[in-house]
Amino acid sequence: MATVVVVEDDDKIAAPLVRTLEREGHAVDRFAEGLPAVQRVVSGEPPVDLMLLDLGLPDTDGIDVCRAVREGGYDGGIIILTARDGELDRVVGLDTGADDYLAKPFGLAELQARTRALLRRSTINRTPDPQRPAARQPEEGGLHIDVDARRIFVRGVDLPATTKEFDVLALLAARRGAVVSRETLISEVWDENWFGSTKTLDNTVGRLRGKLEEAAAPVRITAVRGVGFRLETDDR
Repeated sequence: MATVVVVEDDDKIAAPLVRTLEREGHAVDRFAEGLPAVQRVVSGEPPVDLMLLDLGLPDTDGIDVCRAVREGGYDGGIIILTARDGELDRVVGLDTGADDYLAKPFGLAELQARTRALLRRSTINRTPDPQRPAARQPEEGGLHIDVDARRIFVRGVDLPATTKEFDVLALLAARRGAVVSRETLISEVWDENWFGSTKTLDNTVGRLRGKLEEAAAPVRITAVRGVGFRLETDDR
């Protein structure tokens, strides 16, 4: 069972969302305002696996909520739900740490599919199997990726990352030095039936690059135009 936080002030939208999620066996906390939702998610008691976030909230903008929970250390999934379907709003939402974006009106079946795709990684992949030996990527020059614990270390220091950021880096690291196509990244990190904007991948890679650079990580993510991305050792 996953724990899902729904942040939506419109009862007509929130009620069917909550019912659908509860029917699927999830524990759901619903908030009509953003600030109490931030406190709930950042507290992590109990840990939140997924956040469904409306942008048009009465007390604050949903973009600020997204930014606040990421800065507070939340690394679970975030799906933005909004009537703002313009490209600018989409990019801004993804830049602040959202994993996915659905413009209203949307079908519950579509939302369920995207929710399942995120939860597969933010719950199942977070929980290591005690019967399975630890599967870790080798350390290279100070970068260490613990796949079972879903943690990234740069010279022994923990590097915070969202669910998607971790998955992208782990996949690139597993094929270090080789180009991983955009199609492969989207299929394996998101879903083989993903039909959202490819800017989702670009923005995730952009945030990941920024974190690696800020931590002075000994690697860099290089874009291969028209193909995909490659993780390379940074000799600087």
